[in-house]
Amino acid sequence: MLSLRNIALTHYKNYLEQSFSFDKPIIGIYGNNGVGKTNLLDAIYYLSFTRSYFFKSDVQNVHHGKSGFRIEGNFKTEETDQNVVCILRETGKKEVLLNDEIYQRLSGHIGKFPCVIITPDDARIITEGSDERRRYTDALLCQMDSLYLQHLIEYNRLLQQRNQLLRSLAERISTDRSLLDVYDAQLQRPGTYIFVKRQHFFREILPSIESIYRYIAGSDDGLQLSYQSDLLLAPYAELLYKSREKDLMLQRTHIGIHRDDIDIRLQGQQFKNIASQGQRKSLLFAMKLAEYDMLKITKGFAPIILLDDVFEKLDAGRMHQLLERVCGNGNGQLFITDTHKERIQDHLEKLSADYALIGL
Repeated sequence: MLSLRNIALTHYKNYLEQSFSFDKPIIGIYGNNGVGKTNLLDAIYYLSFTRSYFFKSDVQNVHHGKSGFRIEGNFKTEETDQNVVCILRETGKKEVLLNDEIYQRLSGHIGKFPCVIITPDDARIITEGSDERRRYTDALLCQMDSLYLQHLIEYNRLLQQRNQLLRSLAERISTDRSLLDVYDAQLQRPGTYIFVKRQHFFREILPSIESIYRYIAGSDDGLQLSYQSDLLLAPYAELLYKSREKDLMLQRTHIGIHRDDIDIRLQGQQFKNIASQGQRKSLLFAMKLAEYDMLKITKGFAPIILLDDVFEKLDAGRMHQLLERVCGNGNGQLFITDTHKERIQDHLEKLSADYALIGL
């Protein structure tokens, strides 16, 4: 079992200096809005991913008036206790240490302490553009496969360079089209690797999402999910060659795995166009719980799960189904926030859960 035993925050968001201990598999965190419940969950997430879930820039995580922050956590696994420290220096340099050894590459930390987070803003995975669904996909696959993360970093770097060359050619800053052949050849290796991994991943997870959705919703609404990718139509080399003239006109690479998506339909129609709020919430939680299940199978132990303000987003029936699913396995750690202490207690006691409460 993976669990976080304690965490210490220094100059992180609204926390000047504070520590918390966690001695139960389920931790309920309650308090008024603005006291730091979400920030505490985000700090736990940071220990797993070496970044905030909510902000791209680390500067946004620094306590007002300070110039850096420090997060320290102690994890317990089946084999040993492990210490993780994340530091943002005054110079802006970030350091992550595992058992006092500093990472040369932060990517080497991803997947060691798997974590799944569910927040109110996650509805954008369903309602917004394909980049949100790719972000969901990549966050999971990077925790499952370290090579996937390396190939993704390489692909994004090459894609950026190819797009820059396309702009230069369009603006006649450069006239050497032969460089496109070089980038096309280089993109194929990481792009094909990512495509094959995603294809296998979606073959497993999409039926799981549909099944969990029916469980949470309590009915079969005709939900259908499918993987969409340009590479389902032709090999990478052929796609890039045929799209070159259009790429030059658009000044960007308009075909490839960076356009992949999950097609979501309800009774044959676009899900986001006809789904009710309850159906959208059920799908979101189904996607996150499928993520939880896949990590558990891949890693051999349950990831830490973070539920932020979910009581406000689900009705009592769906909420019970969700908690029963994540609390009933008895071998993972769960953190859940709410503004009402009694509401957390009521739900967890109905499940006979072993929990502790922290008031902020």
